[in-house]
Amino acid sequence: MPRPPRRLSLRRQLVLPVVGLLLAGVLANVAFASWLAARRAADVARQRERQVVETLATSRVTLTLPVLETLARLTQSRFVVWNPVDGSLGATTLGPEERDELSASGVAVALERGTTTLGGQTFRVATVRSGSVRPETVVVLTPRRSIAALALESSWPQLAVAAITLAFLVPATLAATGRLSRRIGAVERRVAAIASGEFGGSAGEPRADTKSLAIDDEIGRLTHGVEQMSGQLGQLRARLLSGERERLLGQLAAGFAHELRNAVTGARLAIDLHRSRCAPSTSDGSLAVAIKQLAVVEEEVRGLLALGKRSESTPETVTVDSLFAEVADLVSPRCQHGGTALDVATPTGIGLVARRDSLRAALLNLVVNAIDAAGRGGAVRLEAHAEGPEVRLCVADTGPGPPDHLQATLAEPFVTGKTEGIGLGLAIVTAVAEDHGGRLEWGRVANRTRFTIVLPAHAVLPRTPPLHPTPATPTP
Repeated sequence: MPRPPRRLSLRRQLVLPVVGLLLAGVLANVAFASWLAARRAADVARQRERQVVETLATSRVTLTLPVLETLARLTQSRFVVWNPVDGSLGATTLGPEERDELSASGVAVALERGTTTLGGQTFRVATVRSGSVRPETVVVLTPRRSIAALALESSWPQLAVAAITLAFLVPATLAATGRLSRRIGAVERRVAAIASGEFGGSAGEPRADTKSLAIDDEIGRLTHGVEQMSGQLGQLRARLLSGERERLLGQLAAGFAHELRNAVTGARLAIDLHRSRCAPSTSDGSLAVAIKQLAVVEEEVRGLLALGKRSESTPETVTVDSLFAEVADLVSPRCQHGGTALDVATPTGIGLVARRDSLRAALLNLVVNAIDAAGRGGAVRLEAHAEGPEVRLCVADTGPGPPDHLQATLAEPFVTGKTEGIGLGLAIVTAVAEDHGGRLEWGRVANRTRFTIVLPAHAVLPRTPPLHPTPATPTP
């Protein structure tokens, strides 16, 4: 079984190489500068020693102790007047202990080795014959400092500058890489959420890390692209679910419609048979009411057949006044029984090119819902308006309106606020409106609930007023 890959944070992968390269570069620069400074310091020391020797060789001044001390202060070297014949030491700038050590070890031996150690310090040893009136041999003892000491002495400014630079650069690098890693981490978490099925609400409404979106760089554009992808995936999933629901709903509606159509057909045949066998009564209108109620059920069946699939009927010229009259005639028994007043605003003079049966079924659903919502003593108004390129078929009622928790999903199938409802009425209306290229709108206006079927301009015929207008009268 292969081992899972090591999980490394992006910040660690960015910080370690950047800081490592920065530190290596600074240290390499400091080391080279220190080595170069040490070499130059050593060259300067040797050149100074040569200059001292040359100066003593050409000097005509008698080498007294004050002269030697002055030279020692200027050159930081030690001077000893030496008699090579008997090896005795004359005037010197050495301390008593250093003079005794040099006498004990011998100047000749020191000259042979080129170095000597006095008081724990190493000196380079050289001799020069002075050019004074009385020539004397002078031993020049130049302090020999280590390369490390010279390098440290000459490189400490560079080291201090490097330390200060690192003290500022490392936190700045950590802050910059941390900011980038946090933004990339936000994108990573958003992609993980999308992979788990948490999509955005829409392609134009980003959700994650608004700071990343506010910066127009590669990460900001990547975040914006991820949010757009999330919104599009959310819309695609919603369309897929909606399509699947509509397919299942169409199958269910077709089954309901088949059973209801058989029942309605049987009931209508029974009534027709009864009316053919029995003489009609002039005072009893119950059979006429029954026939109207069956007509209402037939309209419901047509609406169910229109749900989930496009209607196969051919569009025809329809007047809004005739549609309103048919709907009012169908629901008049229901209004009488429920004690609800129906007000139909006619004439409208509006003509449409529409599928009569499906549009009448949609209006009937809205009016029946409005009658149930208004209740006894309530009122329902049916009206139409041509507004610019659209025509609006409105059904308003004095009821309390749908519950708050259902308002966002009111037109979805099986969503209802009625205790005995199944939630298909508004789904039917929405399907019919979309089949005509329109839409369904609703809202609360002046304490009334208003549902509106909005149809587009291509469905509206030129408006012609009726020849015999009649005032709008409420239907009891």
